[in-house]
Amino acid sequence: MDKAPDKVGKYKLIREVGRGATATVYLAEHPQYPEPVALKLIRFDDKAKDEAKWNRRLMKLLRAEQDVSSKLDHPNIIKIFDSTIEKDYAYIVMEYFPGTTLEQYCGFQNLLPLHRVIGIIFKCAMALDYAYRQGIVHRDIKPANILVDEQDNVKITDFGLALNISKKSASDSTFIMGVGSPAYMSPEQIKGYPLNQKTDLFSLGVVLFHMLTGRLPFRAKNPAQLIYKIINTEPPQVSQINSELPEQLDGVIRRALEKDLYSRYKNGADFAKDLSAVRYKILDDKLVPVDTARFAVLRKMPFFVEFEDVEIWEILRISRWRKVEANTLLVREGDADQRFGIIVDGRVEVSVDGHRVCELAYGDVFGELAYLDQQDHRQVSTSVATTGTVYLEINPAALSLATDECQEAFRSRLVTIVARRLGQAYRELSKDGPPAERITVSGFGMELQLVDN
Repeated sequence: MDKAPDKVGKYKLIREVGRGATATVYLAEHPQYPEPVALKLIRFDDKAKDEAKWNRRLMKLLRAEQDVSSKLDHPNIIKIFDSTIEKDYAYIVMEYFPGTTLEQYCGFQNLLPLHRVIGIIFKCAMALDYAYRQGIVHRDIKPANILVDEQDNVKITDFGLALNISKKSASDSTFIMGVGSPAYMSPEQIKGYPLNQKTDLFSLGVVLFHMLTGRLPFRAKNPAQLIYKIINTEPPQVSQINSELPEQLDGVIRRALEKDLYSRYKNGADFAKDLSAVRYKILDDKLVPVDTARFAVLRKMPFFVEFEDVEIWEILRISRWRKVEANTLLVREGDADQRFGIIVDGRVEVSVDGHRVCELAYGDVFGELAYLDQQDHRQVSTSVATTGTVYLEINPAALSLATDECQEAFRSRLVTIVARRLGQAYRELSKDGPPAERITVSGFGMELQLVDN
C-alpha cells in the first residue's frame, strides 16, 4: 500500500485532507452513507523490531478508539462509524468535519475575540463533561485535537488515548503510561497518578490560556524544567499579559489549573458555568485587530534578537508607542523616573551636566540606568530627541506585571548593553589617561603573574 489506493474496503477515496507521522486522512464515500466521511488510514511496517512494537501499540490505540467511540454520541465529539484492522494496515472511518484545529488560533497574531474563545471552550467543557459521565477520560486535550469551523462549531477528536475508567488499569487495554502532550498535561498525569475527568479540565484550562494570550502558561527551555513548572509553579494571570481581558477570567483559569484536585473544577459543567458568567459580562464583541506591523518592526530590531515571538507580543501589550518632534525632552537627569525607551526611528542626544555624551539612533536604548539601579532609581543623564523620533516607551510598573520570561529577557539584554557601554567608556577614558604603572608588556609577555585560584 505504498501508493494511495482508490478504495479501502468498501470506501472510495476522493482526496487526501490530512497527513501525520503514522496516518493519512482521506475524504471518502460509502454507498450506504448520505454524506462524505473521513477515513484515517494507518500503514504497518514489520521490517524492523521497533516498527513491530510500534505497530502493536497503534493497534491497541485503534481498538481503544473503536471501543471508546461506541459509547460517545455528542454534537461536539467526532463520531466514529467503522474501524478495521488488517495485517498490513488499519483504518478508522469517522464523521467528516471541514474545520481546522485550534492550533492556528494560538498564535498572538491570530487570536480570536474573547467571546468566540469562551464559546469554543464552553462547548469543549460540556463535551468532556458528557464523556466523563460515559466513563471516558480523553487524556490528550490540546489544540491539535480540537476542530472548529467558521461558525464556531466544535469537534473534539482523537479519543485513541482515552482511558475507560470503568475498567481497572491493570487490565485496561487503553491504559498506556506517558500518553498526552507534555505542555498540556496535568500534574497528576505527569506523576502517573490515577486519572479522572479533572485531568482533562486542567488540559482544557491550558488551551484556554493559550488561546487568550498566545503563549502557554508553563514555558521552559527543556522538558525537565517544563515538568517542574507544571508541578510546582503558578501560571501568570491572563489579565496581566493582556490588559484587555477581564480580571474575572483570572479566577476561572486559576481554578482550572489548580494543582490541588480538591480545588480544581469537579466537572466540565462547573467550568462551563463560570465561562458563561464571564461571557455574560462582555459588553463589546468587536475584535480589535492586533498591530502586526509594529510586531514586524520590533522583530527585526537588534535589541529583540534573542526575544521569542510571544515575548515581543507581550511587550507590545505593556509598552507605549510614542512619536515626538525634534527638541523634545525624553529623560531628565536626576528625575526619579524609571521609564526607558528603545529608539525605533530618529536620533536622541544623551548628556550629563550639560555636556554631550553620545547620540543614539535606531535600536539603541536610553534611560535604562534608572531602571537597573535598585537603590536610587534616578536618571543619571538627560536624553533629548534631536530629530523627529519614534520610540517604544517601557514603564517598569507595567513591565513588573509581565511574565517572568519577558522580564528576564529585558534584564539580560539591558545588562549586556550597559556592560558594553561601560567597556567603551573605559576605552575612551584610557586615551587621555597616563600610562599604567604596574603593567608593562615585553616581548616575552606580561611581567605580572596571574593570581592562582
